[in-house]
Amino acid sequence: MIYLVGTFIAVFLAVIILTKKGRTTADLILGIWMIVVSMHVFSYYSYLTQLIYRYPTFLGINFPLPFLHGPLLYLYTLALTRPQQFRSKKWLLHGAIPSFIIALYSPFWMLLGTQKIEVFKREGAGYEFTLLVSNALLTISGVFYVVATNYLLQKHRKRILNQFSYQEKINLNWLRFLFYAMGLIWFFIIFLKNDPLIFSASSVFVVLIGYYGIKQVGIFTNTSPTLPNIAPPFQLAAEEPEEIEVHRKKYAKSGLNEDRAQDLHQRLEELMHDEKLFTEPELTLTDLANRLEIHPNYLSQVINEVAGVNFYDYINHHRVEEFKRQIFLPHNQRFTLLAIAYDCGFNSKSAFNRYFKKMTGFSPSDYVKQHRAVGASL
Repeated sequence: MIYLVGTFIAVFLAVIILTKKGRTTADLILGIWMIVVSMHVFSYYSYLTQLIYRYPTFLGINFPLPFLHGPLLYLYTLALTRPQQFRSKKWLLHGAIPSFIIALYSPFWMLLGTQKIEVFKREGAGYEFTLLVSNALLTISGVFYVVATNYLLQKHRKRILNQFSYQEKINLNWLRFLFYAMGLIWFFIIFLKNDPLIFSASSVFVVLIGYYGIKQVGIFTNTSPTLPNIAPPFQLAAEEPEEIEVHRKKYAKSGLNEDRAQDLHQRLEELMHDEKLFTEPELTLTDLANRLEIHPNYLSQVINEVAGVNFYDYINHHRVEEFKRQIFLPHNQRFTLLAIAYDCGFNSKSAFNRYFKKMTGFSPSDYVKQHRAVGASL
């Protein structure tokens, strides 16, 4: 029953995604992937119930399907994080292994139905080499696409940290869920090789896609969870001291010398102090660069090299400092902590609490209680 449920839900999701208005490339890929998942799960159900033996012509039609999941997850991730990559045809290369598998099994598909049944009953006798090559390629494909997709997600994370002052609408947590779930299924495929476990997990995977997809804005509606349309990415943000040194080397050929960088940093600090641009919830690197009338690449360099942080940390540091100043003003005592946090530029409670604790070591409420207690004792 679980396989039939998984098949039905996968088809249902595919129909919703492929028929929605304003469908994007990412939607198309996700819809195709759901069709592939439904075919794969149903094929296992048909083997399990021996339904397939009533239609032996279709025996083996599922052989290329495992090789499509990795490329489709990767291409879906690419379409969300780097949609411009689809302007070239290089993405078609990801169909190379599935195409090879189709060619590899072509002699089997040319057999008569009764011959196919006999091969299955003898557990692939006569096709040992084909199965060996297929299994080896499946392992390679699974590992490669898990690593490649993770690379795209890490690049995306660094990109948004160096260009955006917020993450809530663009962190692609939905996509990370898909990645972790697929990684787990590939672990089952490569190391456990337990078909009931693999396909049961796949069916649960599809159910969870439906659940989380409904919660994630844009998956099944007319809006798409892609990045805002901003200038192309420049240098990525540094998060660790050793990465800062890497960025310094990258900026070595920049036309921005040290004196000019210090001057721009001072202008930036004055702008932050005088106009409090950090209170704009969706402030981006490009927005701030336009206010300073400099190229975003130069601003990124100044923040990374002079301030020693990425854009996200730079802006949210100012927001926390402003909150710490505002919270003790007499006229703000009638407002909640969250209301003041919103005025300082944060756009969600979770983001505010997370970053405040990261910076101070306290939750906002604990910080206020502690400082009020200290003030009362003086």
